[in-house]
Amino acid sequence: MEKPLALKLAPNSIDEVIGQKHLLGKGKILRNLVENKKIFSMILYGKPGIGKTSIANAIVKDLGVRYRFLNATMNTKKDFDVVVEEAKMYDGLVLIMDEIHRLNKDKQDLLLSQLESGLITLIGMTTSNPYFKINPAIRSRCHIFELKDLEKEDIIEGLNRAIKYKDLKGIQINDETISYIASLAGNDLRYAYNLLELAYHSSNQKEVDIDLIKSINSKPVFVSDHDESGHYDMLSAFQKSIRGSDVDASLHYLARLIEVGDLDSIYRRMSVIAYEDIGLANPEIGPRVMAAISASELVGLPEARIPLGEIVIQMALSPKSNSAIMAIDSAISDVETGRCGDVPDTIKIHSTIYKYPHEYPNHFVVQQYLPDNLLHKKYYIPQDTSPNERMLRQILEKLEKLKEEKKN
Repeated sequence: MEKPLALKLAPNSIDEVIGQKHLLGKGKILRNLVENKKIFSMILYGKPGIGKTSIANAIVKDLGVRYRFLNATMNTKKDFDVVVEEAKMYDGLVLIMDEIHRLNKDKQDLLLSQLESGLITLIGMTTSNPYFKINPAIRSRCHIFELKDLEKEDIIEGLNRAIKYKDLKGIQINDETISYIASLAGNDLRYAYNLLELAYHSSNQKEVDIDLIKSINSKPVFVSDHDESGHYDMLSAFQKSIRGSDVDASLHYLARLIEVGDLDSIYRRMSVIAYEDIGLANPEIGPRVMAAISASELVGLPEARIPLGEIVIQMALSPKSNSAIMAIDSAISDVETGRCGDVPDTIKIHSTIYKYPHEYPNHFVVQQYLPDNLLHKKYYIPQDTSPNERMLRQILEKLEKLKEEKKN
């Protein structure tokens, strides 16, 4: 099988790497290490297709060091053992490891001892945030470098380099089509290469235009793997945009989630937002969200975008209050830290002194409900963000006043 174009275009030097100027530009840390002929264990993390493998390969080739490549999930412990023996034979080598966040305990234990001795220098690669996903013992022995998203100009630079490659001999393509491919690729240079290569070989005249690209794929690439941080970044951006009352950003992230067809995540996140971020400022939003979800489920995509878009607009422009989540979290905190106390005698199941509120004027009677050690505790603090919470504040103040009058 012939190697794909993306592999053939893999850089042999850091000078050939597309993007990541914050690490590889003049005077930047990784370039300085290469120029000073030094290498330390490191972890490169970022979205797929933005240059992790390219940088790792370029570094070892520039330095001319012995190296091996392993995948944390695909390669067995036996493969790791072979690398360790080779490192002992040659007094050290560089191990480039993909998907390092998926390393199991046996492989971790083996790797740790070799990192500690300096026999192996690690270049780990991951799409997941290493501060959450990678074993702390391994992480502490590595320098962590975050790769930034490639810009459209970076993708165009890579495509312009690709069309000069011998495998695309005679290709006919204009700047508009290159720009279109770059737009579809998002941050993923590898995807751009793959799309260009497929288009080239699917045209008898070697002519690649926008119509041909659309016939292959008209949808942009988004990072949406449910196991990776990119997907959760998108959901986080969706919630935070609604919380921040930015209706346009809210619709943008909704559109991205719709485009990858992840309706379940949209439904769950909207339900959370309704009660966490909007809450008592607009209690009607919860049932409205459920109604929009039901409508979306009934009609399916693409029509589901209509009720979803409508409810997200309402949510973004709704008044906001987190008083409910703050109240319950405060109560849970007391329970978790042992600040509970006995249930007062007045409201125990067989209490003989319980006063039934419905038998009293205004269905209200003063008696003890909280444990003795929490008698004056206030969990719910109304916020002055909406007419509804101002009404709740007035009711609460009225009840407090009645309590004081009854005491006196």
